Amino acid sequence: MGRISFSCLFPASWHFSLPSQVLPRLLIPSLRQLLFIGLVLCLIGLLYLLLVTGKGATSWTRQENHFHRHLARVTDVDATDTSNPNLNYGLVVDCGSSGSRVFVYCWPRHNGNPHELLDIQQMRDQHRKPVVMKIKPGISELAKTPEKASDYIYPLLSFAAQHIPKNKHQETPLYILCTAGMRILPESQQEALLEDLRTDIPVHFNFLFSDSHVEVISGKQEGVYAWIGINFVLGRFDHVHSDGEAVVEVHVPGNDQQEALVRKRTAGVLDMGGVSTQIAYEVPKTEEVAKNLLAEFNLGCDAHRTEHVYRVYVSTFLGFGGNAARQRYEESLIKNTATRNKLLDQHIGETAESPLLDPCLPTDLQDEIGPSSQKLYLRGTGDFDLCRQILQPFLNRTNETLTSLSGIYQPAIDYNNSQFYGFSEFYYCTEDVLRMGGDYNASKYARAAKSYCATQWKTLRERFDSGLYASHADLHRLKYQCFKSAWMYEVLHSGFSFPANYKNLKTALLVYDKEVQWTLGAILYRTRFLPLRDIQQESLKGLHSHWRHSFSFVNNHYLFLACFFIVLLSIMLYLLRLRRIHRRTAQRCSPSAVTWLEEGIGSPTLPINL
Repeated sequence: MGRISFSCLFPASWHFSLPSQVLPRLLIPSLRQLLFIGLVLCLIGLLYLLLVTGKGATSWTRQENHFHRHLARVTDVDATDTSNPNLNYGLVVDCGSSGSRVFVYCWPRHNGNPHELLDIQQMRDQHRKPVVMKIKPGISELAKTPEKASDYIYPLLSFAAQHIPKNKHQETPLYILCTAGMRILPESQQEALLEDLRTDIPVHFNFLFSDSHVEVISGKQEGVYAWIGINFVLGRFDHVHSDGEAVVEVHVPGNDQQEALVRKRTAGVLDMGGVSTQIAYEVPKTEEVAKNLLAEFNLGCDAHRTEHVYRVYVSTFLGFGGNAARQRYEESLIKNTATRNKLLDQHIGETAESPLLDPCLPTDLQDEIGPSSQKLYLRGTGDFDLCRQILQPFLNRTNETLTSLSGIYQPAIDYNNSQFYGFSEFYYCTEDVLRMGGDYNASKYARAAKSYCATQWKTLRERFDSGLYASHADLHRLKYQCFKSAWMYEVLHSGFSFPANYKNLKTALLVYDKEVQWTLGAILYRTRFLPLRDIQQESLKGLHSHWRHSFSFVNNHYLFLACFFIVLLSIMLYLLRLRRIHRRTAQRCSPSAVTWLEEGIGSPTLPINL
């Protein structure tokens, strides 16, 4: 008997042989064997469909999209490609107290997924610089000449129009939002300024602009927009989270019977400016008591979906900024010292030779405060702990629970599962002089501040002249660092009740090397319904268009599965054909044997000779 040999040299050398009798049994399986093989292959195909085209493929796609969007936020420094027809634009004019700035934003066409937000970024010019322009003074200076409001705003809009393709102007939304400077004006003056803008802007510019696009926003709105902007840049609105990433359980308001959502933990915001201090953070669980103090909003494009519903507590405290607090403190010193001198017939602080000792100034620093008629001379003693103690009454705390500065209600914070970012004075106090910006550690910060306050003013000046402090630190920062360090510490730990061992506060000037403005949150919120347009257009294209745009061998698993079953069917047909060929060959090779079977005759006997 012969043998049939098989060999291969590539990719690996191998060789084996089979007896010729075995080959027919391999090539000619029974019908039962064919069905068994087909069933096994079908099960393998279904398993592939469930594991790869189901959850796995979705996870890969989401993780890839999340990675690219996250990377885009970090490396968003390329010039904007204005030749891209799928790029959309938006404008926000921030009319502040000291001036007005226009911000130009852009975003690619929405991907059609109702679960995702627009990927809005700041537009960058050919030099990769953000497209921003600022003018002075603030628009509130025109309160008595409201007819000049549109002339005032014209340079900003003209600047923006030059950077946005002309064919995109009529679909580019324009928002003019006024803040603190306008809020202090009488309502009649506010309305006169706004009316001039509503009337004249559409005459000179073809932007998407309506009466509701210009308004004076409240401090609460401004805080919410800042919270939205920071969390968007941090990627906290992408609800696809990886293992080990911090999450929170969220109870969506109005859906008591719905199961709680588990999504990424958002970051809270602490911001201390010169005049005011602000706090904003998400309250994930329903609290009926705080309902009127919370901002509830849906960032998603579909009002019926609740995955982007947020409940954010925002509170602004006027007079609690670093400079305003120092001013209140100095006014108190002048008043109390004058009263004490009068009662005790003393002259403390009236001359440089008999100064009032101030624990909130560096050691031996001499300062003068108050008007010329009530001038008070101070000399620093640099006692950080005593300064903190003296400043506590200025927080206006009450003995009630769940309250903060001035007795304002503050919902409970889960300090074990939360994160906060501190901006402005929170960053300057930790970084400019103490060089401790970033992760905040209360005990290390207190030790560094205590050491700074106790240092002789002469030594501090020498260090300053040697360039040992931050480049933007000036003598004003040096003089009042001790006071502001103590004030920031007390606001954080006594006012907002953050525990001394809290580890999840980062003080920052930029997020991902970018200055995050509340205007980013404003345009995100005000354009939240725009994706509906792209989603509807996608659905109208039909199945064929969808297949054409999404086709790829890796992602289109249904095409792979169809090819798999075609190959399976081809193999089965080929085996059946081999079976027929074998039967015909067997019939031709053994005709006599077949005759016995058909006629029922036994085998012939051989003759035997005796």
